[in-house]
Parts: sequence; C-alpha cells; structure tokens
Amino acid sequence: MFTTRPTLQGTFGMVSSTHWLASQSAMAVLEDGGNAFDAAVAAGFVLHVVEPHLNGPAGEVPVVLAPAGGDVRVLCGQGPAPAGASIGHYRSLGLELVPGTGPLAAAVPGAFDAWMVLLRDHGTRTLAQVLRYAVEYAEHGHPPVERIGETVETMRPLFETEWTSSAEVYLPGGRAPRPGEPLRNPALAATWRRLIAEAGGGSRTDQIERARGVWREGFVAEALVRQSGVPTTDTTGRRHAGTLTMADLAGWSASYEAPATYDWRGWTLCKAGGWSQGPVLLQQLALLPPELPEYGSAEYVHLLVEGCKLAMADREAWYGDAADVPLDELLSEPYNAGRRALIGAKASHELRPGRPGGRVPALAAHALAVAAGERGTAGGTAAGAGEPTVARNGATRGDTCHLDIVDRWGNMVAATPSGGWLQSNPVVPELGFPLGTRLQMAWLDPGLPNSLTPGRRPRTTLSPSLALRDGAPALAFGTPGGDQQDQWQLHFFLSVALRAEVRGGLDLQGAIDAPNWHNDSFPGSFHPRGMRPGAVTVESRTDPETVAELRRRGHDVTVGEPWSEGRLCAVARDPRTGVLSAAANPRGMQGYAVGR
Repeated sequence: MFTTRPTLQGTFGMVSSTHWLASQSAMAVLEDGGNAFDAAVAAGFVLHVVEPHLNGPAGEVPVVLAPAGGDVRVLCGQGPAPAGASIGHYRSLGLELVPGTGPLAAAVPGAFDAWMVLLRDHGTRTLAQVLRYAVEYAEHGHPPVERIGETVETMRPLFETEWTSSAEVYLPGGRAPRPGEPLRNPALAATWRRLIAEAGGGSRTDQIERARGVWREGFVAEALVRQSGVPTTDTTGRRHAGTLTMADLAGWSASYEAPATYDWRGWTLCKAGGWSQGPVLLQQLALLPPELPEYGSAEYVHLLVEGCKLAMADREAWYGDAADVPLDELLSEPYNAGRRALIGAKASHELRPGRPGGRVPALAAHALAVAAGERGTAGGTAAGAGEPTVARNGATRGDTCHLDIVDRWGNMVAATPSGGWLQSNPVVPELGFPLGTRLQMAWLDPGLPNSLTPGRRPRTTLSPSLALRDGAPALAFGTPGGDQQDQWQLHFFLSVALRAEVRGGLDLQGAIDAPNWHNDSFPGSFHPRGMRPGAVTVESRTDPETVAELRRRGHDVTVGEPWSEGRLCAVARDPRTGVLSAAANPRGMQGYAVGR
C-alpha cells in the first residue's frame, strides 16, 4: 500500500510527536543517554513553546506509561476544580454553561507537576537537562508553523483591546508570527531559568521537588493566582474573575492510578479511567461483533460510527470524576450484547445511553436540549475537527498535542498535553503563558457524574493509549482532536490489528495514512457544547461508493479535505525481537517520527 513515508524501524529508540522540533529534542535526550521518560518531559516542554496554540504549562496532560519490566500506570496531570468553583457560584453569575475562555474556566493547572513527577520517578536527567531545549527555543526563537499566526490573527481584536499581555508575546510590533521568522517568548525562557535557579543544587530528586514547590507555592503560583483574580473578557462577552487560590495550587499534585483495560484478540488496551473519555475506546471495542465487515467498506464504517454513538452516549451519562463510573458493567459482555443489538442497518439520530446494572441514566439539561433539537447545534465540527477556531470574544475550540516514545530498554510512554492555549486566557505577564480552560467540560447541573465539583476533575477529552500484545507493552499511540480522539484512535488500532504487516512489523504508517472519519452525534465537550445528529465527516479519499452507501443508510455525510481527519502518532516494540518502530501523521505538515 502507498504511504506518505515509511514506518521507521530500529533498535535504539523511537519518537513520534505532533511537531518535528519536539520529536528531535526527545531524540537528542535519548542519544545523550536519557530514557523514554526523560525524553518525554523534554519534548513536552518543547511542545509548550512550538505549539502554544495547542498546549501550555498551565494546561493538563494524562500520561500512560509502561516502565520496562513494570506495570502499566496512568499518571494524571489533570487538575481539579478550585475550591471556589461551585455550581452555585457560576449560577449566581447568570451562567448556564462554564465559559469557553477566561479564568472562570481554569482548573488547577496540571501539566507542569505531571511532567515533574514523571521525571522524578522514572527519569534519569536533571531539571536543567530536560528544560534546556524549551529554554533555547523560547529565548532564541523557533520558526512557527502557519497555524500559530492564523490563530493569533483571529485573536488580534481581543489581544489589542483586552488581552494586551498576550499581544506583547504574540503581536510584537503589531505583527503576528510568520513562518520563517523566529518567534520568541523571552518571558517563558526567564520563567524556566528562574525556576531552575530556585530549584538550586543537591540531588536530582531534591531539585525536582523544589521546582514543584516553586510552581505550587512560589513565584509561579503567586503570578497564576494574581492573573486568575483579574476580571477578564470571556465567551460570554462579559468580564469575570476566576476562583483559583494559593491553597488550590498547594493542595494538589499529579498522581498515579491503574489503567482501565479491555482485552481484544490478544491485545490489551490501556486507557485513563472514567474521569476521562478514555474508556470510550474500550467500549467501542467491546461493542464489535465477533466477525467484522470488510475493512473500509460502508458496512464497516457504519458499524464503527453507530458503535461510537452508543459509547459516546454512555460517556455523557456515566463518565465523570463526581461519581463512581460503572466501568465493569459498561465493558461487560452481557451489557454490550444488548447495546450491540441496537445497531441497525440505518443511522441513528438519537442519543441513547444505556442502563448498566439497571441504573437510570442522567443527562445535563443542555445535553438533552441539543439532542432534542431544542437548542442550536453549533459546536459540531466538520473537516479539520478540533483545530482552534476563535471569535472576537475569544470563543475557541482549542486543540491538543501528542507524543509517544519507546527506548532501547523497553520503556514506553504515551502523553497527550493540551490546554493553556494562547487563545484560552491572557498570557500571565510575569510567566509568558496563560491559564487553561478545562472546566468548560463540566456541567452546571447538580448530581451528574461530570457536574462541576470543587476538588474534582472535569471530564477530559485527552486520551493517550498504550496496548499490550500477549501481556507485553507493544504499542503507544494517540492524537489531538477533542471528542474525535477515541474515534480516530479506534480506526487506527483496528487498521494496525487487522491488516498485513510491513517488513515483519506493524504497518503503523499505513494505519495513520488510511482515510479517516468522525461523527458528531453527541454533545460536544467544548463550549458551546452542540451536536449534529447523524453527521459524519469523511476524507475525500474515501471510496465514493462507500460515501453513497452511507448516505443511503441515513448518515448526513460531509466530504472533507483529503487529509483532514486526525493527527495520529505511534511507536511500537515487538516483544519477540525487541525491534522498535514509529510513524507520524502527515496531516497538517508538522508531525514527525524519528529514531534509529
């Protein structure tokens, strides 16, 4: 099969990420003797610099890691709602939804602490060694990708009139970043240099712990809290202050947990738990029948789309950190046999959550209204889903980054950093980066699994994946794309699992390059949280007969650009031979895999 580039193979180390500078920085760490976890931290901080429209240090990052010879773990870098972020407070402001931008949407920042915990527990390099690449790019500049400048231009009216600290970084001299002209962020470089200095000497672990303290209780925390208290224009068109306090920052740290898992044809898929949308991938696998239609056929696409609708309906009814998520029932065969029977020959336009264990599903009033067509369906996405789109008041759908790394010792990691985008909040002047907006994913209805609750995590769309083959770590993968992440990842994984090998290994690049699609038949996670019942978007490379048959089956099909669906990354290790492989997404012209 034709692919845009080869699946890389080697034995030393493999990296795949959504930006070539992050990939090469990670590879430099491996070449210098670091392991996959050192490399992941270095790449993560580079992504904050080179994809600032997609992630930042005050955002969040879930990580799935498999240390060589150890158990798979999930490192949660998703901060909770601050103590003052109650439903009553938001309702008292006249809000029905959490705004999509501004300090009211800011959870406790999670990304920085997660990277530090990963480095402390599983890395070998010092703080200065992993931050050097990000510091150099922030201080001396990097050639920005086109999308940064495009995003800044859409934000220009807001930056010039309201978010003026952002204009100082992203509109220097009144000019938006341009490809080929170095983009610098001196304030961010100074932040990391000061943090390294305040972390001081002593052991590697001592330095990391002091850096965590500076972030949570020192000058970084003070600046974040000060910015949160500034009334800021958000998606409502009004100014609101946030609720973040020093106590919120000091009282939270990234933590480990066991993954949610599902076994399928010799593979074990590992995901973050029901506080994330991760189990949606597992539910989609559980819904598959024993015999699948021909790969890529209309029947195949129809089956996957309809299964996704059922899994996403369950996400809306059952997932969230404010409740115990009934994953055992949701992944059980009796439950999925009943759900599987709901998939007919025609497309469903309904939101149909199930009743695991006989429980009665509960949905937010807004979700019920958009599902019933009583409210506008804005917020569904077409081709290029998940890319940031920004209006004058800062209304935004931010996107995400991803990285996967495997090293010569067999350590493997997948991470999906996001949030804290340049279009989420004003840049904190003293720090060079903004607060995040993940609270927009929580509901302002009480009593739901995903109700806004102080101290609880908003349900995130971020969803890295790691798969075992016959019990051994074999594949790490993921993609940006918000609600689309676990749709695109299912298509990728099935392509890897069902199709022929290349050069004796998994055809990672072929699976990434294969025509992809997504559907929007469920309430979106981003403000204004709309849906498009029955809508399916396919790449124009999809067989026209497949498109025609999907329409005959009742799907509202949009044919998008030929390379518009997904930004997947992947690395693999063959447990039998130790051979490593990697591939990256050609869509968007910036993802890259490197290795040897």
